[in-house]
Amino acid sequence: MLQVTCCMLYATCYTFRYCVKLIFPLQLGQVKNVARNFMNQIENSQEENFKDEISADKKTERGITLKDLAKFVLLTLIIVVPIRVFIAQPFLVSGSSMEPTFEDKEYLIVDKLSYRVENPQRGDVVIFRFPGDTDKFLIKRIIGLPGETVEVRNGKTHIKNESYPDGFVLGEPYALSNLPLITMTVTLKDDYYFVMGDNREQSADSRIWGPLNRSFIVGRPFIRLYPFNEMAMFPGQAHYEY
Repeated sequence: MLQVTCCMLYATCYTFRYCVKLIFPLQLGQVKNVARNFMNQIENSQEENFKDEISADKKTERGITLKDLAKFVLLTLIIVVPIRVFIAQPFLVSGSSMEPTFEDKEYLIVDKLSYRVENPQRGDVVIFRFPGDTDKFLIKRIIGLPGETVEVRNGKTHIKNESYPDGFVLGEPYALSNLPLITMTVTLKDDYYFVMGDNREQSADSRIWGPLNRSFIVGRPFIRLYPFNEMAMFPGQAHYEY
């Protein structure tokens, strides 16, 4: 139900954006025409009373138009801004670190609402602010959860937690490869996640700059809008069998 609501709200947002682009030029064009006619009538008219009447009419017409525009802009801002800030935002994939799941230049809509009411799960693809530069946004997949121990060795990812104290090998059909020469072990603190790109050889991730604090996570891909032939809801989701 939450996902459906999010979808409907974001559809409303884009409808209003389209309306703004469609209506603004029309209204502004009308204002220009009114002003042009007004000036022509003033220049050609010889009677002062006639000029006053035309001027009053045009001022009234222009006033109504601008008032309507102001109302529309205000209504659009009231609806769009909260959605953009709290519910969803656009994201453009940059680079090859998430291939083949996400390609360079793909256009996504990010669900910012779900993680306000639930925790990120293993296999979720997340968009987050890079801890080393919070103006930069990255996209990776969650591999390790808080409290778990993640071990990368021999090109495989091993997970240890309370349910599997001896550990298990994480099956990752989405991953292009895993660098066999990298060996590392990390135990995650509360609110910290181990993230990696699906294209392991081309991804700078938790193997390099460390675990990701939850506070940096913005959300997860909700809709892939472009390319059109790859359009999908919640793209890149992964499900595991232990």
